Amino acid sequence: MADVVLELPDDLRGELKEPFGSLYTDAETLLADAGDPLVAVGDIVTYHLLEAGRVPDVALVDERTKRTAVDEEVRAAVRGFDRRIEVENPPATVTAELLTALVTALESAGTTLIDVDGEEDLAALPAILALPEGGCVVYGQPDEGMVLVDGDAATRNRVRSLVERMDGTPERALAVLSD
Repeated sequence: MADVVLELPDDLRGELKEPFGSLYTDAETLLADAGDPLVAVGDIVTYHLLEAGRVPDVALVDERTKRTAVDEEVRAAVRGFDRRIEVENPPATVTAELLTALVTALESAGTTLIDVDGEEDLAALPAILALPEGGCVVYGQPDEGMVLVDGDAATRNRVRSLVERMDGTPERALAVLSD
């Protein structure tokens, strides 16, 4: 059974609809503005970055987009990573396993694909908090494009505020991300 640390309550869902960064529709333009390390959250985002010639330092995928399976072209293209970590993470949650994999991947040399059994949608939040100086997170904004998030102080404060209001044990998540 998954060790759920955070769970998204219904009353916070609306706050996640507003992008945490700049919206892009072109991966090459986004990459020109991206910092390092680069964390990609989502299969379609990862696919577009790979197609533009950049293997993200860390990518989190679940082989789904908008609640349906990604097509074989996307699944086949998501490769070329130095290592792969499998984690369990049920929908609308963040598990201890996902948090640990994310921190480990960011601290490791090379590239890491985190293959999520469940859903990776909320992984952008801990990824933003775990970013080292100069890093960025890219996630998909359904039917609009890709959002590039710099881990600046204002964005981290906004994300921390959201995490602190989630159900579960936010202090445990924050402790893992700040170690």
